[in-house]
Amino acid sequence: MDFYSGLAKGYNNLYEEEQLKKLRVIKENMKIIPPLLDIGCGTGISTKFFKVKAIGIDNNKEMLKLAGKNCIEGNAESLKFKNKSFSTIISVTAFQNVNNLEKAIKETKRVSKNNNICITFLKKSKKLNNFRKLMKKHFKNIKEIDEGKDIIFIVLA
Repeated sequence: MDFYSGLAKGYNNLYEEEQLKKLRVIKENMKIIPPLLDIGCGTGISTKFFKVKAIGIDNNKEMLKLAGKNCIEGNAESLKFKNKSFSTIISVTAFQNVNNLEKAIKETKRVSKNNNICITFLKKSKKLNNFRKLMKKHFKNIKEIDEGKDIIFIVLA
């Protein structure tokens, strides 16, 4: 059993307020256009937050049991969607858990209609500097917001 499987039932009690704070910052700084893809949706907090047509994807079955019917199993490095399927893509505090960051960024870009993308990344992750470099490599204009625990990366059109 991995960390998140054991944490699934208590996840919302532990992290919902923290996630909602990040989601409010995202809402203030980007336009959410459906359909929305939520990569690393976990229990579905962020998938449900924007109240638009949305699909969440996560690789943890225990978290998905709590997420709702519009959340499916999958992973960021191999998204099960056609090119340019989503008008908005978000990922809240999940990318630091991805094995191949560049592959996940390329997949995110592939399924995006217009690069309306926001990824929050845990500041204390050892992968942060590499992630920042990869984001700058694959996107021209990125706004970074220091939210406290995360850096919020918003790709600007």
